Amino acid sequence: MRRLMYEAQRALASPVRNPRMATVIGRLLGAAFLICFGTGLYSHFLQEPLDWMRFPTRPEFLYQVTQGTHIIAGIACFPLLLAKLYIVFPKLFAYPPVRGLVHFLERASIALFVGASLVQITMGLLNTFQWYPWPFPFRQVHFALGWALIGLLVIHIGVKLPAITRYWSKGSLDSDHPEDAVSVDRASDAEAVRLWGSSRTGGVTGRVLDYIDATPRTLTDSVSRRGFLTTVGVATTAVVGLTAGQTFTPLNAVNLFGPRKKGVGQQGVPVNRTSEQAKVADAALAAGWTLTVAVAGTERSFTRSELLALPQTEVQLPIACVEGWSQMAHWRGVRLSDLADLLSADPDTSFRLISLEERGSFSKTQMGREYVRDPLTLVALELNGETLDLEHGYPARMIAPGRPGVLQTKWLSRIEAI
Repeated sequence: MRRLMYEAQRALASPVRNPRMATVIGRLLGAAFLICFGTGLYSHFLQEPLDWMRFPTRPEFLYQVTQGTHIIAGIACFPLLLAKLYIVFPKLFAYPPVRGLVHFLERASIALFVGASLVQITMGLLNTFQWYPWPFPFRQVHFALGWALIGLLVIHIGVKLPAITRYWSKGSLDSDHPEDAVSVDRASDAEAVRLWGSSRTGGVTGRVLDYIDATPRTLTDSVSRRGFLTTVGVATTAVVGLTAGQTFTPLNAVNLFGPRKKGVGQQGVPVNRTSEQAKVADAALAAGWTLTVAVAGTERSFTRSELLALPQTEVQLPIACVEGWSQMAHWRGVRLSDLADLLSADPDTSFRLISLEERGSFSKTQMGREYVRDPLTLVALELNGETLDLEHGYPARMIAPGRPGVLQTKWLSRIEAI
């Protein structure tokens, strides 16, 4: 067993599989995880705020940026995590596999960390396509797993802190500390340590691995390392660049893989949840529809004609969804603060928004007073110069600055003070 494990390590040895490279990729991966965690917390508490929480309404595109960054950082984790696994893979063949309780706990925590990371970023990616091939609720599990991942990341950094500190700066060499070597113990014949072994991967995969790992006799190890970093950089740039256009307009032309395209959809705006999915078409198109506003026991119902007769305001705000896509649009309607003042609502009043949709996680949402009193918050009746389309929330919907799309309630039925 010892000989087989050693031969496996020897066959996988490469100039790029060293502690310095593991540290370089690891800190990029760690930064991506922390960005995802921070922006994910912000998105979560926007959707499920604690009673004392208040959120900024400026800049109005804040959520567009934070959630777009969240998705981009999550997508970047794929090539970075695979690169890190590529570097440390030979450690799986260390002999003996477990050297004691502390070593066992270290390996177990790493296994949990890697497994949880792969599950988390895969779930996040599938969520951008609104595909949920699992029986559990996405938001709650994604949130809980985020906390678990940060805890495991802290443990991993604590365990590896001596090596991280040692190899953080440029110029650190494996030979200075052979006990940290990722690939295999140093052999007397340095060239032999770089052998792939008797079996090699063929086809396109084999060529890519050759480019990453093969070091010609006439060149130094830095060639292989540059090739590896170039491969990781190109892969990360590709997966980010070909999807980020769904959030950031300058990259819209190269948005090949994003599930939403800017300008594609009714009235030039993408649609997440349709009227058919929400089962609201009959109620929304009914001639007797009214919007009821309730404050402190007083209620007043407005027909669409009555809403149009009130002072109208036009704003430019993005619709920005948790799946990472966003679209700037022109909205026209009645300020929510004006409706609140018609019923003499207190300036500190928060509201509950109720949709014609009877089922769904966001058929009822809450809006804090900071949004209620913001002059950009509208009960929107028109979109991009046209009557609001049914798919965008006709006869009326909410639009406010800095809020997730799931909270911009469509097919409004009732607005009541909390």
